[in-house]
Amino acid sequence: MQYRALPMDCSDRSSARGRRDYVAADPIEGRMIDIVGALALILLFAPLMLLIAIAVFVADPGPILFRQSRIGRDGRMFKCLKFRTMATDAEARLASLLKNDPAARAEWERDHKLRVDPRIVGIGRFLRRSSLDELPQLFNVLLGEMSLVGPRPIVEAEACRYGKYLIYYCAVRPGITGLWQISGRNDVHYRRRVAFDVVYARKCRVSDNLRIMFLTVPCVLTARGSY
Repeated sequence: MQYRALPMDCSDRSSARGRRDYVAADPIEGRMIDIVGALALILLFAPLMLLIAIAVFVADPGPILFRQSRIGRDGRMFKCLKFRTMATDAEARLASLLKNDPAARAEWERDHKLRVDPRIVGIGRFLRRSSLDELPQLFNVLLGEMSLVGPRPIVEAEACRYGKYLIYYCAVRPGITGLWQISGRNDVHYRRRVAFDVVYARKCRVSDNLRIMFLTVPCVLTARGSY
């Protein structure tokens, strides 16, 4: 499936000939780093992921994983994996809050996130602040749907915020971490997030990816900009 509202077909490289200023293809070494890195991290965190899965189910019986359609490279939709951090009736809770709380509605329309989110239950808040909820995305990396480093995968409703710059987002695989994460994450205005994605698509190379991965560690440990 391909996202239907792309400003141009990201897979049509001939239409961008002469104007292409983004990284259109991952170098082989970059993909190899993704595969080796994802496998190593899955093996390293396997016991922790098992404990998290048990804790999620105990806190709120239901699905362990949250699968959400996101826009990937070339505008193709894929199911992004996370440990479930929200109640099983999350959509009803959100609808009720947005209907009755104008401030929360304005925050949601501006950032597509809420600092105080009534949908999050039990261990969910800790998983989000520590970014441990995103460990299952290592399997997305193995499947070639994501990379270890890249723009954060967006939902269809966020595509309009990119406007003409959506083609840059679609030029590379979305990533588990990226410039947005090491630059403040949710504390960063959405327009700056778009700018980070454009810069990444135009400039980043394997050496930059390694630097971003290195800088991600202190950001995760300090929970900077995560909620």
